[in-house]
Amino acid sequence: MNIVVCVKYVPDAQAERTFNASDNTTDRENVDGLLSELDEYAVEEALKIVEAGEGEVTVLTVGPDAAADAIKKALQMGADKGVHVNDAAIHGSDAIATSLVLAEAIKKIGDVDLVVTGMASTDGTMGVVPAMLAERLGLPAVTFASELSVEGTTATIRRDGDASTQTITATLPALVSVTDQINEPRYPSFKGIMAAKKKPVEQWSLADLGVDAAQVGLDAAWTKVESFAARPPRSQGEIVADEGDGGSKLAAFLTERKFV
Repeated sequence: MNIVVCVKYVPDAQAERTFNASDNTTDRENVDGLLSELDEYAVEEALKIVEAGEGEVTVLTVGPDAAADAIKKALQMGADKGVHVNDAAIHGSDAIATSLVLAEAIKKIGDVDLVVTGMASTDGTMGVVPAMLAERLGLPAVTFASELSVEGTTATIRRDGDASTQTITATLPALVSVTDQINEPRYPSFKGIMAAKKKPVEQWSLADLGVDAAQVGLDAAWTKVESFAARPPRSQGEIVADEGDGGSKLAAFLTERKFV
């Protein structure tokens, strides 16, 4: 079982995130970055599948030099090897271009039984790349899995909705995106941290993938940020002094704003 997990290096959600003033793209240099939290669930699920049988897990990312840290974290968790697509022309790419680069990289990896992704990235939160990627690869896409099992050549997921639960099966090779309900990602052990230093990581450019630079980047993007502004500071809430009538004042406050 050869599994490719697509991961993304994203700005820390706990940091003050902003955009570059020059081109309105996400500022990834002046903020700490890390492996997208939602992608950790994808890495963990791939590791569980391999550990239950046999095979290997390859971690794939697209991004600048610092994105190597996302691969490093996944290797420390237990992945076998990494592939880092790094090319200056990729800067500013939208979901469509990102899916193109990922698809060509997976084709170059070759002999893939299962592609696993998180349900979305924590910076873009679009959740569309998995379906786009599956379409480019010609694979069945089973998305938003809160449970995944692989038996023989069949992958089965459970997708939990607001009103129902679906069980969906697909014949391998396939692509599966997983939610944050599917497992509890492991912490890298000391042994895993040391072992990761010896695991192979390949660096590929767009030329290595046969992708024309004109197909990616900000100029080729279908979506762009036109402008941005800092979120206004929160205003101080209204304090209701309870002088025996606090309950009625609170009810009046909620009623006035149509909360009740």
